[in-house]
Amino acid sequence: EVQLVESGGGSVQAGGSLRLSCAASRVTDARFCMGWFRQAPGKEREGLAGIDSDDMTKYADSVKGRFTISKDYAKNTLYLQMNNLKPEDTAMYFCAATPSWYPTLSVAEYNYWGQGTQVTVS
Repeated sequence: EVQLVESGGGSVQAGGSLRLSCAASRVTDARFCMGWFRQAPGKEREGLAGIDSDDMTKYADSVKGRFTISKDYAKNTLYLQMNNLKPEDTAMYFCAATPSWYPTLSVAEYNYWGQGTQVTVS
């Protein structure tokens, strides 16, 4: 079973930066896609960024140009670099993985989820 553990969340002032990490284990299928999502209280979970096995990426318009998704294959770790953070970025952030040949931001297409890490921007 795939296991995902997020870290790196915290509190930051508007305009600041954070880097989230997601340690992945048992992601052995070469065709896995991984992604970052967030969910604010009272709102639906939304896809932010996805990256496939060929390092092709896809971003939501709300974070394009501010957030960058990347992978360290040696460490089996997924990252989300978040710059110029805004109060509306406040949410619980999740990483996820799914067998896929392409990057996707669809919540319904992901099979495996981490527990989340809280990001608060004031």
